[in-house]
Amino acid sequence: MNGTTSQQGKCPVMHGGNTATGKSVMAWWPNALNLDILHQHDTKTNPLGPGFSYREAVKTLDFAALKQDMRALMTDSQAWWPADWGHYGGLMIRMSWHAAGSYRLADGRGGGGTGNQRFAPLDSWPDNVSLDKARRLLWPLKKKYGNKVSWADLIILAGTIAYETMGLKTFGFGFGREDIWHPEIDTYWGSEKDWLGKDRYATAGDEASLENPLAAVQMGLIYVNPEGVDGKPDPLKTAEAVRVTFARMAMNDEETVALTAGGHTVGKCHGNGDAGLLGPDPESAPVEDQGFGWKNPTGKGMGRDTITSGIEGAWTTHPTRFDNGYFDMLFGHEWEIRSSPAGARQWQPVSIREEDKPVDVEDPSIRLSPIMTDADMAMIKDPVYRRISERFHHDPAYFQEVFARAWFKLTHRDMGPKVRYIGPDVPAEDLIWQDPVPAGPTGYNVDVVKAKIAAGGLTLPEMITTAWDSARTFRGSDMRGGANGARIRLAPQKDWPGNEPARLARVLAVLEGIAAETGASIADVIVLAGNVGIEQAAKAAGVAVSVPFAPGRGDATAEQTDAESFDALEPLHDGYRNWLKQDYAVSAEELMLDRTQLMGLTAPEMTVLVGGMRVLGTNHGGTKHGVLPTREGALTNDCFVNLTDMDNCWHPAGPGLYQIRDRATGAMKWTATRLDLVFGSNSILRAYAEVYAQDDNSEKFVHDFVRAWTKVMNADRFDLA
Repeated sequence: MNGTTSQQGKCPVMHGGNTATGKSVMAWWPNALNLDILHQHDTKTNPLGPGFSYREAVKTLDFAALKQDMRALMTDSQAWWPADWGHYGGLMIRMSWHAAGSYRLADGRGGGGTGNQRFAPLDSWPDNVSLDKARRLLWPLKKKYGNKVSWADLIILAGTIAYETMGLKTFGFGFGREDIWHPEIDTYWGSEKDWLGKDRYATAGDEASLENPLAAVQMGLIYVNPEGVDGKPDPLKTAEAVRVTFARMAMNDEETVALTAGGHTVGKCHGNGDAGLLGPDPESAPVEDQGFGWKNPTGKGMGRDTITSGIEGAWTTHPTRFDNGYFDMLFGHEWEIRSSPAGARQWQPVSIREEDKPVDVEDPSIRLSPIMTDADMAMIKDPVYRRISERFHHDPAYFQEVFARAWFKLTHRDMGPKVRYIGPDVPAEDLIWQDPVPAGPTGYNVDVVKAKIAAGGLTLPEMITTAWDSARTFRGSDMRGGANGARIRLAPQKDWPGNEPARLARVLAVLEGIAAETGASIADVIVLAGNVGIEQAAKAAGVAVSVPFAPGRGDATAEQTDAESFDALEPLHDGYRNWLKQDYAVSAEELMLDRTQLMGLTAPEMTVLVGGMRVLGTNHGGTKHGVLPTREGALTNDCFVNLTDMDNCWHPAGPGLYQIRDRATGAMKWTATRLDLVFGSNSILRAYAEVYAQDDNSEKFVHDFVRAWTKVMNADRFDLA
């Protein structure tokens, strides 16, 4: 085709790669169960290949050289995006902060552990304006050190080194964050139809009614609106939002004040122009912008003309120095509401000496008024926050220590136990939020333990269910939970309704006795009990298996358990045990997919586990819903054989309940829930169920179940990786 052709030719490819013109074929069926969340990090997206191990590669990194290069980068101002006051520290800290700050305690998703800030939607959130420039400034270091350092580690390291170059004695740093290679498009960030809508509150005006599992007050923000709740300055109201938001990010009041103050001790806000003039975000920008977004037509478009939040100004007199200037400024002046050049509402001092003003980012002969956001004013208007702020003001050393620890927690919270940290700067101290577990014994006789379990009088469902309940808490999102530590015997887990406390106490009494007799940890004995039950059930099905087992789990103590933070791990549903704590707006099958993804399981693994758990009689409370066995107590594929048998038909029998009847006689044979029937109704899940229902796959079913079971039991065994 030449350039003079006036008639547009027919497109030679299917529309689908361009989201502006393409539409998912599943858009025709908006109510269909979407399994994409189970495949959102398919290995085919990873360009490094299946043989590459980042955790091994990073161990070969020249850590000292990288940190030295990072220090040099901080003051190597580039003409295409010059550093404020000649120091990139504020920008790099904001980049690290906004990567780590997307973490939320409720489901462990978000955070800086995967480098997800490189992709949509995070790369284009309104609160992340200009962070595309920060990541591009890091590119020379990523290019130089290559596969030995991930983007995830590099992004978080940048903020930590920035603080060090500004005078903070940091608490430490751990490498080991592995990059993802595709947007986490199935992560729920909110139901809003626009970035800064506010449709996530059950009760208007009640900040505590923020929808779970969300933490930020609006989809496009990391924490709260800096201008105030709904953009209206009111420090006491903002304090309510700050407290809810930071608590959902696993921070207490003291950590909240420290992080707010420490984050605003350095750097500045940018709003020196009309924010409405900014170009499209990175995901919307034209190809010639090469991944940059928010093109700024104001003045030079950078330096003093930069526009990000819309608020304009620095918080302290010396914005490239980590000192106590934030509290000096905050307590040292009366503050009033004014407007930034971008029209944002911000707090500025009623009066201030010229020498106390920060200088212009380009011209040190010019001094400008400092600012505070509504969240900053909350630090002295809220009574609790004020008491903490006063202590920090009067004890700078204490403030720096608390902040250094809080920064470390913020940037490492989603990495899981300390055993996953790599590098020379990993602190020796065990911190309770790292969910420490002591090393467990390995020298005991596993066969003796198994024999005692088999003779202990426990039923198959009791053994298997207890092991499952102990392990199912694992979340791959932040590497928390799991069977290691045997925390199922401690508060709060021992009292969770989903764990059936009476049954659990009875089983634990037997297993704890066996542990004491044999020298094994209780955690190992719990898992071994599940394995024994499965081996017995497989034998009853005519298949001899030995469930793989690796000793070494430890037993955590109550003192090593942050009980309050473990509340977030409580299962409110478990499709594998056919249980819902209550009715939810989200369907039972969608809840099952969410739990499956957090556990790191695939759709076929979910299918075989559900089918096996049903015939093993592990339903919560012993219900028979979905238990479709021909042989009791045997690990068979009967669940799927009978589900797919066309001699049966299915009838609604109440909310979420169904009867399975003989098609010819109408006689009722079984009951089932939505969670059972979805494996026959959903075309993808039915395809998996049919594989396991085949006559030639009954033994494959057992072996696949054992592999998936072992994966769940070992999910938190990072020492085995």
